[in-house]
Amino acid sequence: MNLFADLRALVIETLTTMTAEGTLPEGLEFANVTVEPPRDPAHGDMATNAAMVLAKPARLKPRDIAEALASKLADDARITSAEVAGPGFLNLRLDVSVWQALPLAILNAGTAYGRSDMGQGQKVNVEYVSANPTGPLHVGHTRGAVFGDALASLLAYAGHDVTREYYINDGGAQVDVLARSVYLRYLEAHGQEVEFPDGTYPGDYLVAVGEALKDKVGDAYLDKGEQFWLAEIREFATEAMMDLIRADLKMLGVEMDSFFSEKSLYGTGLIEAAIADLDAKGLIYRGTLEPPKGKVPEDWEPREQTLFRSTAHGDDVDRPIQKSDGGWTYFAPDIAYHYNKVTRGFDALIDVFGADHGGYVKRMKAAVSALSDGKVPLDVKLTQLVKLYKNGEPFKMSKRAGTFVTLRDVVEQVGPDVTRFVMLTRKNDATLDFDFDKVLEQSRENPVFYVQYAHARVCSVLRKAAQAGIAVDDATLSAADLSGLTHASELAVAKKLAEWPRLVEIAARTHEPHRVAFYLYDLASDLHALWNRGNDEPSLRFLQEGDVAASQSKIALARAVTVVISAGLGILGVSPAEEMR
Repeated sequence: MNLFADLRALVIETLTTMTAEGTLPEGLEFANVTVEPPRDPAHGDMATNAAMVLAKPARLKPRDIAEALASKLADDARITSAEVAGPGFLNLRLDVSVWQALPLAILNAGTAYGRSDMGQGQKVNVEYVSANPTGPLHVGHTRGAVFGDALASLLAYAGHDVTREYYINDGGAQVDVLARSVYLRYLEAHGQEVEFPDGTYPGDYLVAVGEALKDKVGDAYLDKGEQFWLAEIREFATEAMMDLIRADLKMLGVEMDSFFSEKSLYGTGLIEAAIADLDAKGLIYRGTLEPPKGKVPEDWEPREQTLFRSTAHGDDVDRPIQKSDGGWTYFAPDIAYHYNKVTRGFDALIDVFGADHGGYVKRMKAAVSALSDGKVPLDVKLTQLVKLYKNGEPFKMSKRAGTFVTLRDVVEQVGPDVTRFVMLTRKNDATLDFDFDKVLEQSRENPVFYVQYAHARVCSVLRKAAQAGIAVDDATLSAADLSGLTHASELAVAKKLAEWPRLVEIAARTHEPHRVAFYLYDLASDLHALWNRGNDEPSLRFLQEGDVAASQSKIALARAVTVVISAGLGILGVSPAEEMR
């Protein structure tokens, strides 16, 4: 059930009738007609822009269309008034029976309420985290992991066929550095004193890896040049780091469907195949790039390179894909990886990157556009920095990592639920302040507590009702008489519940899971407001002493809130609380 979709269908049907009657001209397109909550709730329950978007193509005044539409919509039993406002907006007020029926519909639908078939089974690949396998995940990766995982869940909830994917960056020089760092820990495990040169990884997390390597190979690598051990330790260390990363992700409740190795692209013909595809489309050529804008580096000199004509697909400049020595640039394997995604049959691609990848967006979009002939869209979502605070001071250091705060540090201090919810309380492209003290406060200022408390409050009512001998199973509540729910605070909760299916589709369409967190906070706020009013007005309390029917009607409304909160928290990967401790 989606009230906003139902009312929009009514508006479209009415506009079609007006066309048949000659009030509107033939051939009008209704795709941009919306029905949504008005900016000011005082103006009504819903508003439509139909007259505003149709006026120009219909060559009619917006108010004339709005007034004609209003007169017809007012005949529907669900609508008590249709009022024209301003230049032609149409505000609708719905009969109270519509809001009274909604909680029962939610209880009958159960977990299906709010789910959408909008995605129509479209295959979507969501790539996220994809950290270099050189150490534990840090707090920046944490935000990307939470965002990507919530987005994947949201898209699945809205009817998409989603694959969660991690791209293992194991093909670059940083993995050689990891191998050398592990070798130093290996020497240390044999009792040798070592120093970590600049550029190596000194974190304690490699101590266990060095010891494990000793257990595996004994003294086989002692006093040997790296030509004897580099390749083997690369593989050993990479797998050890991926085991660590998988464990960190599991702590956060993140499980990937697929891990794709960059190394698998080399020596297998996959890079060559991707470049050949672009070449066949006339997009690979030999040329010389212009000097970079701004201050030109002293060592810059023009040189002929193999270039991808990315400007043909919206990029600012063409991009080199092969070095002068014949080796591939870092961009070439990225092209090949996305070519692989396209050939796997995905209908849409989403990459979740850190803020430092801003300059990467246009070139990757151009590559996917070229590889898929414009048929597969790529959306690159950038997650901004997380600023950590504790005791009012910036929190910066982790002994295990050496230079940064790890995902494990955060989760061990506040738990996965708090970590995930707080990471989604800002839009992904806005910097996030994460205060360890505030995120554990039991107050309205702590959004995760506020939402979980709303769910726990309703659970406490259900327990008390059951103890009082009142049947509060969903089957019983869904048959309750809710005609007594007439107070503005009760109706406010019902109206907020009505927004859930619409919110899901908007959040999925815009790839913005933070909208779910914001909505849940607002819904919790309406529930808490109703609860607090009950302290002053006994008739609003969920348990009405001596009146089973009235209690069940009010509890049905509260139970509908928990259905939606539970669904929303499920998308965010957060557990609903049965009670607060």
